[in-house]
Amino acid sequence: MYVLGIDTSNYTTSAALISDDSRVIQRKQLLPVKKGSVGLRQSDAVFHHTRQLHTLYKDLVSGIDTAEIKAVGVSTRPRAVEGSYMPCFTVGSSAAEIIADTLRVPLYGFSHQEGHIAAAIHSSGAEDLFDREFIAFHVSGGTTEGVLCTPEGFGFRTEIIAKTLDLNAGQAIDRVGVMLGLGFPCGKELEKLALRFDGEVKVRPTLKGEDCCLSGLENICRDMYDNNSEKEKIAYFCIKYIETTLAGMTEKLIEKYGRLPLLFAGGVMSNSMIRESFQNRFNAYFAEPEFSADNAAGIAKLAMREYTKRYADSTDSKT
Repeated sequence: MYVLGIDTSNYTTSAALISDDSRVIQRKQLLPVKKGSVGLRQSDAVFHHTRQLHTLYKDLVSGIDTAEIKAVGVSTRPRAVEGSYMPCFTVGSSAAEIIADTLRVPLYGFSHQEGHIAAAIHSSGAEDLFDREFIAFHVSGGTTEGVLCTPEGFGFRTEIIAKTLDLNAGQAIDRVGVMLGLGFPCGKELEKLALRFDGEVKVRPTLKGEDCCLSGLENICRDMYDNNSEKEKIAYFCIKYIETTLAGMTEKLIEKYGRLPLLFAGGVMSNSMIRESFQNRFNAYFAEPEFSADNAAGIAKLAMREYTKRYADSTDSKT
């Protein structure tokens, strides 16, 4: 049997199926962004999700009997906090309600952030994190946060314990990348540029307690560009600045909370330079690249957990 997950984030339409033996099938498609732009208006994001989601869903379920789908999960908001809202998630929510009603199966809602963390847990094989306290970093274009995760219900409760005070890491990467003429989103192309640089750079991150500031990074990279620094060096500096900043935040949290397990999720954390450094330094868990960027797999995972536990509880009560 399968559980369906749907996620319509700011830049990716995605749908995934997870089976009862934990196999994941997923389909996802980036929203189209005009060259030279660093984002989309929410009205445009809603329009493109509406155009893309039905095609992805049709392709996803083409090889299965939809009667085997026993539950549907969907991301309904960016974070699991009061007032968290973004219009693009309404597209996925509406579609999920229709599918669940049509299939006559339960519908479970989660936050986009919870989905990222669950996808990282699933792909890293660290399933025990669902049952213990840990620290997760969610680092993307829309979020740069460290959260304390505590088992609760069928997933976990999150408490923000570190954050950016201005730009998100993914925003900084995209702004620098667009400045260098790269396509949006810029993460993969910026990494390729950075890996071609074989020199050294000096980085001084801006930390305020456990929090960080990243707006200065964009300004420094702009100055380097205006002074004709090679693109490879600018790309390398940008990534090293973010790596050093996140490492500093992590060290602060270790000092405060002790050696709790560390999990890193979000598109920025798929960067090979950052990932290798953090695995060596912190022995941290990471999502595999295909589960790092926005995806519906984590939502499907959470919905599968809720469905199976509720079903098991229901079966036990009847016996």
